[in-house]
Amino acid sequence: MNAGVNTDGAALAVTESELDAFSANDDLDHAIERARNAVVEAQAAEGYWCYEFEADCTIPSEYILLANYTGDPQFTDGVHPELEARIGRYLRARQDASGGWSQYPGGEFDISCSVKAYYALKLIGDDPDEPHMRTARQAILDFGGAARANVFTRITLALFQQVPWRAVPVVPVELTLLPDWSPFTLSKAAYWTRTVTMPLAILCSRQEKAKNPKGIGIRELFVRPPDEETDYFPVRSRLNQVFIVLDRCTRAIEPFIPGFIRRYATKRAERWFVERLNGLDGLGAIFPAMVNGHEALLSLGYANDHPLVKTSAEALKNLLVIGEDEAYCQPCVSPVWDTGLACLSLVETDAEANQAQMQAGLDWLADRQLTDEPGDWRKARPNLAGGGWPFQFGNDYYPDVDDSAVVAWAMHVSDPVRYAEVVDRAAVWVAGMQSANGGFAAFDVD
Repeated sequence: MNAGVNTDGAALAVTESELDAFSANDDLDHAIERARNAVVEAQAAEGYWCYEFEADCTIPSEYILLANYTGDPQFTDGVHPELEARIGRYLRARQDASGGWSQYPGGEFDISCSVKAYYALKLIGDDPDEPHMRTARQAILDFGGAARANVFTRITLALFQQVPWRAVPVVPVELTLLPDWSPFTLSKAAYWTRTVTMPLAILCSRQEKAKNPKGIGIRELFVRPPDEETDYFPVRSRLNQVFIVLDRCTRAIEPFIPGFIRRYATKRAERWFVERLNGLDGLGAIFPAMVNGHEALLSLGYANDHPLVKTSAEALKNLLVIGEDEAYCQPCVSPVWDTGLACLSLVETDAEANQAQMQAGLDWLADRQLTDEPGDWRKARPNLAGGGWPFQFGNDYYPDVDDSAVVAWAMHVSDPVRYAEVVDRAAVWVAGMQSANGGFAAFDVD
């Protein structure tokens, strides 16, 4: 027991465990205070918060691949003379003990991420005989080689003429013509898949070829020569087998599709994704869709100096995070999500002291509520008034339910009077986006 003193001067018995609890609480209070101060300091002058959004090494690798696909130096030298070198340092620093790359720190070896990282480093100029390249190559070969990479990686390799087009599923642009009652249409796919696939279908249907000005390939990553590989689609399940059969049927039919139908479908796909290019925020405001959209514009004959191409390139460059020694590319940015959660955290710590910061953030959000803008969600809910927010600075076609719920919640607990009208619109929209099974999806009903 330890002797303490109360306000009356009487002896007060305090146990060691109670003292430890007091100390822990004191440490917790200091930690919360430091975190609160850090949040306040991170607020932008405009009122929002936007933290870096780091993903796995696939995204910065794809940025290098994009530069070599287009052969356009604006994606590297135009941003910073040492950008490729900085991305290279970033990739090398994240090579793990397996010799390859994983999808998150401490994760398992990922074949697709590793193939793209290796290819990106080779395009940057790393010698395949350097130790880090040898260990990466061996790890990839031990896993079965680049032929075992996922479909999106193999499509990239097909564009770079590293695998034959039979190594990837058929993605005919005629998908855009399927009626709504069809078992599969792009309108039934999630927004991310939709925005990625529409321009990708153009690239795949045309079997485009990367410029690859240095002529660099990665044939050394294949156990068997890519042209001789016979097992690009191993059967793993009955459902998997069904899709393989459907792919073979589509592949057999594709050469007989009349040219006028392909041209019409291509025009329809072009119109769809050009309407959603989203200015400097990019197609779907997410990197994979933005890359495919940019490459599809070039495939369709848009010149490098065309306003749409220039804006698309700038949107991609806006995702870069360039440090003193390293650089990487974000998959997207998250200001609406970050601002909503930052305001909620300030409410929880000291709402009165943080009132000015919260109001600045929530006012910024209130100005960005989507009300009358077009959106894919309206196909299922044409009579529902708008009221949501997207994840990013701008993504008008794709507000999402979870962001909207978080923002409205933050507004309601911070100042229910000031934001009453905004919160009411959000609540009506979120409620109207409920699916038939009672649950909520992120971007579309059902």
